[in-house]
This record gives sequence, C-alpha cells and structure tokens, in this order.
Amino acid sequence: MPGATEVAYKTVGGAKLNLWVFNPEGHKQADSRPAIVFFFGGGWQSGSPAQFEPQCRYLASRGMVAITADYRVASRQNAKPVQCIADAKSAIRHVRSHAKEMGIDPKRIAAGGGSAGGHLAGAIATVPGFDETGEDTAVTCVPDALVLFNPALVLAPFGGKDFGGFGARVSPERLGARGEDVSPVHHVKAGTPPAIIFHGKADATVPFITAEVFCSEMKKAGNRCELFGYEGQPHGFFNLGRGGSAMFRATLSETDKFLASLGWLGGAPTVDEFFKN
Repeated sequence: MPGATEVAYKTVGGAKLNLWVFNPEGHKQADSRPAIVFFFGGGWQSGSPAQFEPQCRYLASRGMVAITADYRVASRQNAKPVQCIADAKSAIRHVRSHAKEMGIDPKRIAAGGGSAGGHLAGAIATVPGFDETGEDTAVTCVPDALVLFNPALVLAPFGGKDFGGFGARVSPERLGARGEDVSPVHHVKAGTPPAIIFHGKADATVPFITAEVFCSEMKKAGNRCELFGYEGQPHGFFNLGRGGSAMFRATLSETDKFLASLGWLGGAPTVDEFFKN
C-alpha cells in the first residue's frame, strides 16, 4: 500500500502480522492525534487488509492516523475465530502501547471493520478473555469508539430467539469457543464504546435484525449506538467500487460525521472532494 508505513505488531505460530499505518500530511511524533484500526472481512477464512485502504487514505487526509491490520485466518494459518479475536486485541494493544512514538492519543483509538472484521472490532470492545498468551493485559484492548460495516454481532440465540445468519451456526469446534462466548451482543454492558453501524436491509449473510438487536442492547445499557440501514443493499455494499461507490461515499461521510461528533475531527466531510478523481 504505497505511502503507508508497515509495522509488525505480532509474530505468532510463524506468522508475522502487520499494520499498515497511514499518517496525515505533516504528522509528527509529538502529535497526539485520534486513530482508527480497521479489520477486513472474509468470514475469518480469508480477506485482505487492503479492503480498508481507501477509508484509511481518506481519514488520514482528515487528520487521523488510519491503520488497516492483518490477522490470522483459516485459509492462510488454519486459524479459528478465537485466534482472530486474540490478534485483533493484540493490534489495539500495540497501537495503544506505542501511541506516543506513533503520535497517537491513546484515549482516542477507534476500531472498525466489515463483516467478520466488524465482529472482531465488536468483540474486542465487549468480549472478555481470548487474549494472546503472555500479552500485557494491563494495556486495555477496548477501543474508544466503533465503526462497523455489516458486522456479525449475534453469534448465538439471544433473548430466546435464533436470528441465524453468518457466524450463528458455526460449531464450537470451528469457533474455538461457544457461540455466546464470542458473540458481542451477549457481552454489551454500560460503558461499551459508542458505535456507528452501517447495514444493508437486504443483507442475506448477516441479517439486518442482528444489527437492530445489538443497537437496542447498547441503548438499554446507556451506550450510544447509531444504526444506518440501507434499503435494498446486500452484504458488502459499503466497499469502494460496489454499485458505483455511492454507498461507499455515503457510509464514509457518516463515519466522518460520527468521529467529528466525538470531537476527533473538525469541519464537514470532504469525501466527494477527496475521491473526485
């Protein structure tokens, strides 16, 4: 990814896992900027950190340190989802523990992701345990905000209902744990970070109702949760190039507004200007 700084955050089982860091123009080590770490989708099976490269480039242009992370997946490292969670927790801990040298404010680190990557972002904010062995858990892995794109947040029956969809029927052997143990909605509590969720109402992979249930639980616990549902939109609708990129632009503009509402960005979104070429 041209212009990004490649940083190894972890080596495990022979796999070196990297972060690709996009810094704002003129960024200095002495800065204390907000940051966001994205996790790619792909069903915990495959996928590429390059999925969120466009979002990173834009958010860096707006003054954030924007990062896209690699993590172990089944097709490359025979990983189970619990190992994916461990990697995501390691990635956030690395950024937080190296915040000073990276010019980042350790109290303004968001996690983002799509589909399975959205599950990871949601899980590190809610699910206890599944830390990498020997890691310094005194450094919190809980992000300060969540930006989620058609995320898998309900991995087991909840409130007496089975909502189905991606992740909900994966066996405990495949997950590496019981579904409810790694299901973000089952672990929402007061103090869960503020979240924005983008979801297609025609999503046949992760049912829209699961995002509604998660947001409802967030609000019941006194947390901020904004859900944007898009009529007729399928799974993966938010990616650059999909459907002429209209939904990519729309979701990125709303992401900008959400981060601005936290005091992390200033001014109006400039998505159309940034991507005009």
